[in-house]
Amino acid sequence: MAEPWLVVGLGNPGPGYAATRHNAGFMVADLLAERMGGRFKAHKAGAEVLEGRVAGLRVVLAKPRSFMNLSGGPTVAAQNFYKVPLEQIIVVHDELDIDYGLLRLKRGGGDGGHNGLKSISKSLGTKEYLRVRFGIGRPPGRQDPADFVLKPFSSTEAKELSLNVDRAADAVEALLTGGLETAQNRYHAGV
Repeated sequence: MAEPWLVVGLGNPGPGYAATRHNAGFMVADLLAERMGGRFKAHKAGAEVLEGRVAGLRVVLAKPRSFMNLSGGPTVAAQNFYKVPLEQIIVVHDELDIDYGLLRLKRGGGDGGHNGLKSISKSLGTKEYLRVRFGIGRPPGRQDPADFVLKPFSSTEAKELSLNVDRAADAVEALLTGGLETAQNRYHAGV
């Protein structure tokens, strides 16, 4: 049997964080779960997990139940439990350095001050995993980025949020089925 893929959506647990920019990864994971026709269940890895199939591929969706800056532990626990090879881990996260509405896909790279990525890279012992970066843009004026990511999307952003979450879920599926280069060509062009 082929080894599964692990798709980790990043966010903070609890209803107080649900609609915030930092929870874009959870929003994408929730939509993928809906598309897979399943429900997340608590798992001993310290994450909400759903096992299913996307285009015939075994996929494990995970939403760490820890706070963002501790995402690495549940990610590695799920990787070990499901025996997922490093090259088949996709992390979906919010990205300050990309304008709202844009997506960027890549393997490896820095963490750009993102505490969830820092934690995952440290726990995995490498930065060489796939990422779907959901652009949230920079904070206005002198607003602290740490404050900005924990705020809900603005009313203008909210109008396009479901469309952007939908595109990000499509990008994850494109990564799974066509690989990084094909997915980058499609989603970096803004198609």
